[in-house]
Amino acid sequence: MVQIFCGDGHGKTSAALGSAVRKASEGKSVIIIQFLKGKAGEIEFLNRLEPEIKIFRFEKNDGMFESLTEEQKQEEIINMKNGLNFARKVLSTRESDIVILDEVLGLVDMKAIDVSDILNVIEAKADDAEVILTGRVLDPEIAKVADVICEMNER
Repeated sequence: MVQIFCGDGHGKTSAALGSAVRKASEGKSVIIIQFLKGKAGEIEFLNRLEPEIKIFRFEKNDGMFESLTEEQKQEEIINMKNGLNFARKVLSTRESDIVILDEVLGLVDMKAIDVSDILNVIEAKADDAEVILTGRVLDPEIAKVADVICEMNER
């Protein structure tokens, strides 16, 4: 299954984390890879959920991506692509039952990666694995491979 939580409203990451907790309580292994989070406070708490839920960040800079210098952005793009490669490996080797790519849709929207990078990750998953993607803007090509799309919009 491929689920997407998108839109300009709040709660996308929270919904994905809720799915992670539910799956972990069923004995499933969960890996969360966060992108574009800067210094998000929830990582301290989420680290306490290991080993059932493992969380990774490949970005090295604590600042928001938009405020980085061009050189820093290029370094972070390499780090983010490493995160996607890790996700593809985890899915292809069945190392985890569920992989959450938090804020990954923002990478496409900001032109840091190509849509094909995300589609390659999704294609690597086993039939019984689950992938959850979050972010504000959903590219139509990614929407085509989704089983569930939940839009969270401000009113």
